[in-house]
Amino acid sequence: MKSIFDNVSKECSKAVTNAYSTSFSLATKMLSDTIRQDIYNIYGFVRFADEIVDTFHDYDKEKLFKNFENDLEVALVDKISLNPILNAFQETYHRYGIDKHLVNSFMNSMRQDLHKKDYLTEQEYKDYIYGSADVVGLMCLKVFVKGNAERYEDLKDSAMSLGSAFQKVNFLRDLKTDHEDLSRTYFPNTDLNKLDEASKKAIIADIDEDFAKGLNGIKRLPLEAKFGVFMAYRYYNKLLEKLKKTPALKIKSTRIRVANYKKIELLTRSYVKYQLNLL
Repeated sequence: MKSIFDNVSKECSKAVTNAYSTSFSLATKMLSDTIRQDIYNIYGFVRFADEIVDTFHDYDKEKLFKNFENDLEVALVDKISLNPILNAFQETYHRYGIDKHLVNSFMNSMRQDLHKKDYLTEQEYKDYIYGSADVVGLMCLKVFVKGNAERYEDLKDSAMSLGSAFQKVNFLRDLKTDHEDLSRTYFPNTDLNKLDEASKKAIIADIDEDFAKGLNGIKRLPLEAKFGVFMAYRYYNKLLEKLKKTPALKIKSTRIRVANYKKIELLTRSYVKYQLNLL
């Protein structure tokens, strides 16, 4: 029965989320069970594409990516795929009417990671972030508002700002790995070999601005999504706080993280703030 295969596909997407990201998994568990699985489905899709370009160094990444891209196209047209991750994603894609442009933009940014190493202009930087992060936020927003076009348009800019903030925090946190292991430089007009406090503060000020816009949107999300997204916001804000306190030279030589016990503490405090309407 197809329903059995669909359930197996969804379990695969959930397993991918739990295995690859404890923080995102924790935040997703705080969503209503009416939308939780669809966010797992989106995460599984974007994670697999990202894994191809970031970690499969002993394989022909370009070939793997092209095969994944072809399988994605077939899945979206045929509404089925023997790749369980894509089978789960196509169900969410069709259920909420996710715009194909969002999927294409995401895949275009991932494709750039196969070869592109430097983002020399602000426009290149913004375009990459739009495709790698903003559109993922917009896909999730489609689920949060259950496909309602009016609410989607109302919250669209805030969702993009939040996606940008998350991605920029990731860039700053993963600066060492991206620069040394993958030879990538995402921040324009910044010499990472000479990263100083002034450059770090400018990057953080930009992230703070995105977070402020994102929080405004979180306050207006449907109840089914609000606490889960707020939890993710709090986690990334905690990461940013640690990065603010970390000297620029140290950011280049280590990976800043939030310990698991701190994530649980953050969850508890976030829940109190949420219940008291202190967002």
